[in-house]
Amino acid sequence: MITIKTLIFNAFQENTYVLSDETGKCVIVDAGCESDAEFEKLLKYISSNNLIPGRLLLTHGHFDHVLGVAKLCAHYQIKVEAHNQDIDLIKRATEYGVVFGFNVTPVPEISLFLEEGIAVNFGNSKLAVFHVPGHSKGSVAFYSEVDKFVITGDVLFKGSIGRTDLPGGDYDAIMKSISTKLLTLPDDTTVFPGHGPSSTIGIEKKSNPFLIG
Repeated sequence: MITIKTLIFNAFQENTYVLSDETGKCVIVDAGCESDAEFEKLLKYISSNNLIPGRLLLTHGHFDHVLGVAKLCAHYQIKVEAHNQDIDLIKRATEYGVVFGFNVTPVPEISLFLEEGIAVNFGNSKLAVFHVPGHSKGSVAFYSEVDKFVITGDVLFKGSIGRTDLPGGDYDAIMKSISTKLLTLPDDTTVFPGHGPSSTIGIEKKSNPFLIG
């Protein structure tokens, strides 16, 4: 069974997730920790639960989701994984961060491309990768059929959808991604977004103003 810890980081209130199972192995999704205090908070959770990080996954390449990636890669000697269509965003994260007053350490070279249909394995657990473009060209979601959850990055939120006015954004693409990849999941699937509170697929079908009517 996968345990999910949500840590809220940086001025954009970005959700960083630590996923672990009974083996103690874990993966980190979207390391948005900016300050030393935030970085230490993440390290403390991992160490106090005797977890062993093995993979660092990105739902997409926007700078607020990669602020802590370089430090984590160096600290744990792990590599970062993302979709190949977000490589340009990731490479330009430092440049985009400056516009918003953030000092973004360049992200190390991507070691593995997260393509549609592959499985992310850790411990006794696995996640399916969905390519869900629209917020960015290389946005991905991570789905656990066994534990009934999906990490959606900035594609689907509680009561909203991701912005499409940023580099790589496409409104038609995000709506197609949501309708064909996410809303087809069981209604009791918990949605863990890149910002804000969790929800379920069933709730979003019924009440998300972007998806009804």
